[in-house]
Formats: sequence, C-alpha cells, structure tokens
Amino acid sequence: MYLRHSTVTKNGKTHTYWRLVRSVRVGTKVRQETVAQLGELDAKGRIAARHLADSIVGLERQPGLFDEELPTEPVTVEPSRLRLERGRRFGDVWLAWKLWQALGLDTWLEKRLPRGREDVPWSLMAAVLVIARLCEPSSELHIAEDWFRRTALDDLLGLPGAKVNDDRLYRALDRLLPHKDALETHLKERLGTLFKLEYDLLLYDVTSTYFEGQANGNTLAARGYSRDHRSECKQVCIGLVVSREGFPLGYEVFAGNRRDSTTLQEVVKRMEERYGRVGRIWAVDRGMIDATNLRWLKQRGSRYIVGTPKGELKRFEQELLKGSWHEIREGLEVRTVPDEAGSETFILCRSADRAAKERAMRERFEQRIEKGLQAIVRRCEQKRCDLGVIERRIGRLLGKNTRAARLFSVQAGRNESGRVVVTWSRRTSALESAKSREGCYLLRSNVSDWTAEDLGRPTCN
Repeated sequence: MYLRHSTVTKNGKTHTYWRLVRSVRVGTKVRQETVAQLGELDAKGRIAARHLADSIVGLERQPGLFDEELPTEPVTVEPSRLRLERGRRFGDVWLAWKLWQALGLDTWLEKRLPRGREDVPWSLMAAVLVIARLCEPSSELHIAEDWFRRTALDDLLGLPGAKVNDDRLYRALDRLLPHKDALETHLKERLGTLFKLEYDLLLYDVTSTYFEGQANGNTLAARGYSRDHRSECKQVCIGLVVSREGFPLGYEVFAGNRRDSTTLQEVVKRMEERYGRVGRIWAVDRGMIDATNLRWLKQRGSRYIVGTPKGELKRFEQELLKGSWHEIREGLEVRTVPDEAGSETFILCRSADRAAKERAMRERFEQRIEKGLQAIVRRCEQKRCDLGVIERRIGRLLGKNTRAARLFSVQAGRNESGRVVVTWSRRTSALESAKSREGCYLLRSNVSDWTAEDLGRPTCN
C-alpha cells in the first residue's frame, strides 16, 4: 500500500487530497484500488497514514539494502543542499550473482579450489571476474581500480574493495585454467538443464585478440591475419563452439599465425571426445572449410552445413531467378537445389538486409570508378599525355575498386593525331548478373532429414 494525492484548485486556492491505495492484479493488468480517503494531510498526517497502511497489511515495510530506519517525525529537506555520496551499482551485479549461484558455480568451484592460506577464496575471485565480464567487460586492472568499487559486490559477497587487486585477479585466472575442460562440461550440463538446450547443431568460428606488448612469455603469440586491423601486434586465435541458441560449449586457443581452416579437425575431435559424436551437425562458414576438411568430414561420416565460396553462386545463377523460395523470417528466404551426385544438398539463401548492404557498396565503387574515368578523359582532352602513364592510372583506379571493376569496359589508345584517347562503357550483362546475386549466398550440407528452413536457419543466429 502507498499514498497517492490529487490537487484541486477552488476559488484561487490549491487543495491537496490524499488517499490510501493498493495495487490489485486483474488478469494481465495491475490496477490501483482505493482503500481509504484521507482528505488533506500535513506531514505528520502522512506519516500516520503510512503506519495505518502497515497495520492494515500486518507487515513491516521491507527496507532496501542501504535504507536507514524510517523517521517518526517529519524531516525538513533542502534540495539545494543534497548530494550523492558513493553511489553504487546494484541491480546488474545482483542478477549476475544470482545467475552464478543458479549455475552452481559457487559450490562447484569451492570443491575444486579448496581454501588454503589465501586471504580471499579463489572461488570468490572467480565470481568477481565473471560478474565483471557480464556487466562491464574490461581489463583486470580496470576491475580492481575502478569497477568493483562502483558496485555493491562488497556487500553482496562480503568482500572488501581493498582485497580486490589486479594481481589477485590474474592469479585467479591461473587457478581456473587447469579446470577448463571440467568447467565446460559442468556448464554444458547445467545450462542444458536450466534452459532445455539442444546440442545437435554446433556452430564453430574463430576470432582473435591482440597484445600491445611483445608477449615474449606467450608461446602462442604471433603475427597473423588481424581481424582488429592491428597487423603490427602479436595475437592469438580463439576457436569457439556454441549451440544453436548461442550458448558456448567450449573453446580452444591457437597460435596467432594459424589459418582458420587448419583448426577445424582438431576442434571437432576434442568436442566429440568430450560430449560424444552421435547426432552432431557442424555449421561453419566458408573461411573455415576447404577441400581437405570437406573430404575429411565426409570420410568420417560427420554431418555438416558449410558455407561455400562466393564464386560458387555462378553455378546457380539461373536458380536465383526461379520461384519456390521459403521465408524463414522477414527478409530471409531459402530454397534447396539437390546435388547432381545426390550426396549433398545446396541451400540458396537470399537476405534483404544483405542485398541492401551489397547494393550500396557496389554503387559506391561504381561512382568512384565513373568519376575517376571522367577525370582521366578530361585530362587527355586538355593536354597530351603518355599512353603508358594513362594505362597505369586506369589500372590503379580499377585495382582500388575491384568490387565494381568487372562492370566496366575501358580502352586506352591513340587517335590519328597521336593524342591519347580513353573510352569506356558499362557491361550491362555483368551488371545484371551482379544485381541478381546481391544478398545471396550458398550453403552445402549432407543432412538429408532437414527441410530447407532447418538448413538455412543456422545463418540467422
């Protein structure tokens, strides 16, 4: 129960009338029901009304985490002199702590990381690390020097802020590493129980993270293809396996200069050794698969849904113009095309969002090439130019805009007076072909008992 008031103006004078109300759920809606009309109340009257509400309910009002005892007399407050001191985050860290307990990680880690001579249990430091990753992903140094002190975790965990430092956080990571496989197995079983997850379809991909320093102590740190556009930094590659709902199943760390396709067989073997092989369907993108991996999956009888190189779409260009597409969700359609050998099925996918993105990119590159060619033509008309220089300039222009280069036909030569002449035109057939393939991509699979919608759905996740 709580107090509500309404304001009425009569004869130039404002009156405030109070009533005691309670919230009542009616079906799916919550409505306010008046318990008592209290009339006009001063400050003392409002305190008395609150006590009346408590007596009707029969319970004391539950205080908040940091509430002081309610005053029994009115208190005069000057808003201009109010200030907030040490405001702390509570909701997100409280929810994360409850999730940690629901997953049974508190008791699981206490058994595997028993108390020793350490001042703070390692299981508690692990909780701080995970809660920080969930609420505000950042470095261990930021957690220790800033984030932890801005949260209510010291009260929730009974852990003073002075005990949380970067050295203790890093050592907690070292303590967790030997239990990696067992921890992943525990999470898989617990998550599957809580959320009724299915692990028939497994999606695998690789990402990377780089180091600012030399990372001499890390044998896996090496320079390789950088997804962060930091080729000057050493990095490691991280392979992650998730369920169709996006819940992680396991991960592996690889050398920073290792090609993505060389990790597939190793990860498939490790996951199947840990969780079993029966009923697994592997979904990977085209950068992860090559002829060797595809042949290996077929020979061992593994089921798969894999991406194909963009050039493979040309084989199915006529199929893109036909009907019988199935809409998986708004803006995404699929259709299947059986393989001539009968051992696989090809899945054509057409995404409206992807088509809009690719169309905008193509048009941008077309405009760049067109403006560049017009500038070259004007230069040749205004002054005598060297043919070799002009040809190299055209080559650089097309080389910088390869996405649209094949849509133009460009010729450079000399006329009867010996001046360099540049002529160009658009290739209509190439443009129509490019438009028909925009937003489309191709999957291939040896799964025979799934529909087109089932086979194309992993691309939505």
